[in-house]
Amino acid sequence: MGQTAVADAFAAEAAALQGVVSGLTESDLSGASPCPPWVIGELLCHVLIGADRISQALSQPADASGPLITTVQYYRPDKRFSAATNADRIETARTLAARLGDADAIAAELGRRCRESHELLMTAPADAAIRTRHGDRMLLTDFARTRVVELALHGLDLAIGLDARPWMTGAAEDVLIGLLLRGGGDQLCARLNCDRVGLIARLTGRATLSATGAQLLAGPGITRLALG
Repeated sequence: MGQTAVADAFAAEAAALQGVVSGLTESDLSGASPCPPWVIGELLCHVLIGADRISQALSQPADASGPLITTVQYYRPDKRFSAATNADRIETARTLAARLGDADAIAAELGRRCRESHELLMTAPADAAIRTRHGDRMLLTDFARTRVVELALHGLDLAIGLDARPWMTGAAEDVLIGLLLRGGGDQLCARLNCDRVGLIARLTGRATLSATGAQLLAGPGITRLALG
């Protein structure tokens, strides 16, 4: 999947989330999320901040030192999940949620940040490389793929917290299945009696696995991402 396709997957997933956010109530925003200690509104603001990382990365001076890492390697357990980093992540989202206040403001800010990120992706050179805030050097396309992952998986978290049907787009499903599996996953879906979103939920710890399901997903050809 090239940079344009990844950019379009990002835009589609952001638009789907924005449509959901626009219809939320104050009660929805204050409800518990599956990512404690955040409530739903705070988790949404964490997603907003993550969507803005593309512009931040592209604004940094070019740095060609060090090896390039892949999208899968980005999701590794290290200092990015330290107590200090997590505390900063929690507080930053809470501060933004307090500033924005309501669903309309959150939806508008999500739309603005994601549109800017999409435009940057569409105009950046195909071979552009960036440095992430964690110090990783990545191709922009691979980093953009992490932004699709964040939108899609936190979208699943939000759907769980809102007791709503997941809204993950087919393009985001393609990105995640491509990262998590060698192969399309159709046989696993059939054996687990679920669709691709259900399979993604199982592979990322967002759905309870039966003993049989756990055994099926313990075999070769499956990539586990450190997701915090």
